[in-house]
Amino acid sequence: MFERIVVGTDGSDTANSALMKAAQLAAQFGAELHIVSGYQPKSGLVVSGKGAGVEDWGVSSRYEVEGILRDAESKARTTGASVATHDVTGDAGKALVKVAKKVDADLVVVGNRGMKGVKRFLLGSVPNDVAHNAPCAVLILKTT
Repeated sequence: MFERIVVGTDGSDTANSALMKAAQLAAQFGAELHIVSGYQPKSGLVVSGKGAGVEDWGVSSRYEVEGILRDAESKARTTGASVATHDVTGDAGKALVKVAKKVDADLVVVGNRGMKGVKRFLLGSVPNDVAHNAPCAVLILKTT
């Protein structure tokens, strides 16, 4: 029924609930599990040691994302699932949709917990974004 399943994680408890359900489904169906974590690179300014000027530098949270993905992969493999990980620059919802399209996914699994209040109004929620833009079926799990 499923050959490629995509799930997102940010390392939170609710994301881990969705991850484990997706991993169980992948193991049950012999599907590939693609674990995705989106991140926004951060930037800042550094004043040179001599005070001669200011130079741009970039700090990304990629290192943190790689750790989250390693942990998620380790947890998912306990179910016997075949696992691949993807760190994607950008918003989490768009990252999930991008990977789902890239791997020709049959299913995207997301937790129902998203942003609340003003942040949700301004940025939208991950489950909502994925449900409206995914190229395949979407399973929204009650994780709260």
